[in-house]
Parts: sequence; structure tokens; C-alpha cells
Amino acid sequence: MSDHFNDPEASELKKIKDYKQSEPLFDSDSQFESLTSAKIMMIDDEPINTEMVKIFLEEVGYKNFITTHDSVKAFELLDAKKPDVVLLDLKMPKVSGFDILKRIRAVEETKYTPVIILTSSTDAETKLKALRLGANDFLGKPVDSSELILRIRNTLAAKVYQDKLAHFDVLTDLPNRQTFTRHLEWALHKSIQEKISGSILKLDIDRFKEINDTLGPDVGDVLLQMISQRLKECLRYSDTIGKFGQDLSQTGLSRIGGNEFAVLLPNIKHLDDIFPIVKRIVKIIEPACHPKLYELYVTISIGIAVFPRDGHELNTILKHADIALTHAKQQGGNGFQFYADGLNTKSISQLKMANELRKAAGRDELEMFYQPKLNVQTGQIIGAEALMRWNHPKNGLVSPSVFIPLAEEINLLPVIDEWAFQSACGQQKAWKAVGKNIVPVSINITSQSFRQGRVIGTVRDALEKTKLDPKYIKLELTENAIMENAKENIEVLNRLKEMGIKLSIDDFGTGYSSLSYLNSFPVDELKIDQSFIAGILTKPSNLVIVKAVLAMASSLGLHVVAEGVETIEQLNILQELNCAEYQGYYFSKPVPAKEFVELLS
Repeated sequence: MSDHFNDPEASELKKIKDYKQSEPLFDSDSQFESLTSAKIMMIDDEPINTEMVKIFLEEVGYKNFITTHDSVKAFELLDAKKPDVVLLDLKMPKVSGFDILKRIRAVEETKYTPVIILTSSTDAETKLKALRLGANDFLGKPVDSSELILRIRNTLAAKVYQDKLAHFDVLTDLPNRQTFTRHLEWALHKSIQEKISGSILKLDIDRFKEINDTLGPDVGDVLLQMISQRLKECLRYSDTIGKFGQDLSQTGLSRIGGNEFAVLLPNIKHLDDIFPIVKRIVKIIEPACHPKLYELYVTISIGIAVFPRDGHELNTILKHADIALTHAKQQGGNGFQFYADGLNTKSISQLKMANELRKAAGRDELEMFYQPKLNVQTGQIIGAEALMRWNHPKNGLVSPSVFIPLAEEINLLPVIDEWAFQSACGQQKAWKAVGKNIVPVSINITSQSFRQGRVIGTVRDALEKTKLDPKYIKLELTENAIMENAKENIEVLNRLKEMGIKLSIDDFGTGYSSLSYLNSFPVDELKIDQSFIAGILTKPSNLVIVKAVLAMASSLGLHVVAEGVETIEQLNILQELNCAEYQGYYFSKPVPAKEFVELLS
């Protein structure tokens, strides 16, 4: 005999109305709208049963029903309608509720669809069998209306939460990579079908890893939330659960990775339509962020791929957006790059070079060159700067301007710094062992090593291994490296000074040194950036800056080195200004160790 409901009575409907008035079902109107819009499928061979349930649910606002009294047709309806919840009778002719439940759980599209059993068979064996097959809930007939309403509400609320976990990023509440990919697939299909163009923008926060490593993941998480909020403010995007793509003018913002976001523009008429969006993004990121009392100025790089021009398959368009993003970052960040065919070839070449660079130190392909530092007044060599070169087996000498940014991108700079320090210290020790007169050598430590806190270990290990007197070593650091978290870095610099190491600020004048902090840093030397020396004869402002640096250094008791001296006229001015040292192509370019010894002689 089929399961059944009791006949409806007026008292039952009154009970529902009283329930609605006494206890709010939903926390907000939007939540109410979301749940009551759910598709509720009822499978029962008795029409009176489905009609009664429908009356109960309509009374509290539900309005989207799928009903069938033919259990054979249930499978077809499940595939076509994809309900949000299924109310399932167990005892039906031809196909039982157990068979339908097995089928629901066996098919990927309905595998996680909630199923509530409504049956008159309330014995323990029947209940356990249904639960073992994957039923989410179990109600005996005749069904209490208020209990049914609550069970459906709670089941749907749980489904909404699970869907959100599956499709949204927990930290930023933005659609995640899976959701973005689904939206992109839809947009690509639409672009072919309707002959329209679209675009994806891949966004990456510049230097985020350094911020995360230096200040900790808690600060990084807060920063990501701040950036995502700013992006939400400048981009219009839809509620992506089942609704995305209805309006082609909307933009879809997602977080697709650690510090990567993506924007989907499903319909663009001209490439020029992209520029205002890109400009808004760059502009809104500019103001300082203040995560956990830190003041951080961050920038963003953007890679842009247009479909179907740059590809009409999912993996292709994602790859091309990645390539464009990589090149935007290689241009210094804080900008954007459209994909072009030539970029792919260039990226493959750079990937190959990155792999070769990882092996370069082990293959003895790295070499230190030395550029003399001279007394401005006497012309005597009184020091040198050690500069790395890469002797590529096929390409010859590779410029540091090429491989140093590449090493930074693949986080290889700390390893290269360790090699450079060991090599320079070992070379001086070797010179001394054969009776050569040696002079102090300046060694550059990159910002990446400094930020990762590896500089003290790098210096200590090299000095212990080579037994070199630390008075022959000077560390060169950029302004930006030591000014980031200046208070903490002062302690690191003091520890280096305690080891007997002299400290120099390289490229002085191009960063953002604070004079108050400069007085606190235990540095010995300032190196005036070559850009100021290059224009010292033609730009009055350059001459003023050089004079100001010399005067300030004198008052602070700091040594000054002028970089990039290329002419006798530049040297004459430095002599008049009483600058202490210089280096540059006027005397010598950087040369291998053997040639440097000959210069000393």
C-alpha cells in the first residue's frame, strides 16, 4: 500500500500561520529569498501527498516545485531539473524510493543533492537502510507541517553553506578558482556562440611573498582582505551562485590563488574598454594599507588575455593571461601587459634560463669580477666592489640586469648571495696566501636575503670558513632594503658591526631614506648613485644633490663614494668637492680577479 498523508484540515493551516508569526525563519530578506527560491522536487505516487506538502511550503514562501507521481520518470526529471532538495517516498510501484536514492548518489551531478525521506514505514530497519544509502533526513507520515518546514529550511541552509565553502574563498568571501573557471568556461562558450569578445585580467600583488615572509601570514591575510575589499569597490560583480552571466555587462572578481585575483569581462566591444577598468584597479590600490598597525604601500601587476583572439580554450586563455602577468611583473610591476604571441616564446626562453641558473653555481659558471675604488685626490686603488657575472656555456657573459631579476623571481637570490660572499672572501684569502697586497672588498647583499633574515648567517659562515679578517669586508645594502622595517633592521646592522663588518648604503638618493633613521643606522659609507654623477655637468640639480649628500655625510662622519665616474671632467668636480672615493669606467670596468691583481700592481 502506498504511503499517504492525513487529510488536510483547517487547523493544520492555522498551525503554520501561527508558526510563521511566532518565530522568524530567516535572518534576513536576502537569506529568505535565497532559500525560498530553491527547487524542491517531490517524488510520490500519491498526488494528495505532494499537494499537501506543496500547500504547507507555499504558506511559508516556497514557490519552486517539481513534482512527479511516476517513479520511472524521476530519473529523467532529476537530470533535467537539478533540484536543490528531494522529498522522496519509499513505497512506490515499479521503481522504489530506495532505487531512486541509489541512483541519486551514484550520479556525479546529483551526488550531493540533499534527500529527505517521507514515509509511513518508520521501523528501524527501513530508516537505517535509507540512511545507509545516503538519505540526509527521515520523516514519518503523517508529517507534522512545522517539523517538515524546519527540516527543509535547515537542510537548504546547510546546502547553501556547503556550496559557499566549495565555491567561495573563505578569507576574502570572493568566488574561488573553481567558480572562476566555471564562469570562464561559460563566457568562452558564449563568445563563440554569439561572436563576441571577452577578456580575463589576472592580478598579482607585487612583492607579497616578501611581506608575508617578513611580517607574518596574519598580516598577509589582513592585507589580502583589504585588497579584495578595494577591488570589490571598483569592480561590479554579480552574485555568482547560479546567476553569473545573466548580464554580460557585469564583471566577475575572484581570488584564484595565494595573492592572485582574476577579473572576468565576458563582453567587450573594443580593447579600449579594458583600459578604464585597469586604471581604476591600479588607482584604488595606490593608497597605503594599514594591516595590524603596519603602513604598507603595495602595487599590483595585471596580465590581460582577450578571447577568442588569444585563444578559445580554457587552458590556453589561462596560460596566456599568466604569460602576460609574468611580463608585467618583469617590467617592474605596478602596471599591466596584454598577451602577444612573442611573449610565449620569450617566456619559454626565460623558463629555460631559470632552470640553467639554478645549476650555474654547481657548474662553476658563476664568477666574481672586481671594479676598483680609488682615492679621488691621489688616484690610488684603496678598495674594490665585487660584482657577479654568469659565464653561460652558450651565451657567454650574461648581464646581471638579466639574471639577477630572474634569480629574485625564482627565490634564488639568497643562495647566490651565499655563493658570492664565500667566493669573494675566499679570493681575498687566496691573494693574501701568495703574498699579494689586498684591499677591502665591498660585497652586495640583495634585499631578498636581508628581508629573509639570512644575511647574518651568510656573513658568519663565510668568515668562519675562510678565516678572513672582517676588516677586509664591506657589505653594500640598498636604502629600500634597510628602510623596510627600519627599527628591526637596526638590530641586524648592529650585529653585523659587532662582527667587525663595515656597512655601506648603495645607490644613495634613489630610495626613501629618512634622515632621522640614517643617523641611527650604524653605517660607515654612502655611495652616491651613478645617475647623479652622470648629470653632474649638465643638470644643476644633480650638482646640488651631490653637494648636499657630501655635506650631510661629513656632518654624520660618513665616508662617500661616487659611482659611475666616466670622464675626467666628472672626476675634477669630485676633487673640488672633496669627495673621498670614486669608481667607474673612467679608470676601469669590472674585471676578473687576475686582471684586478695586475691593476693593484
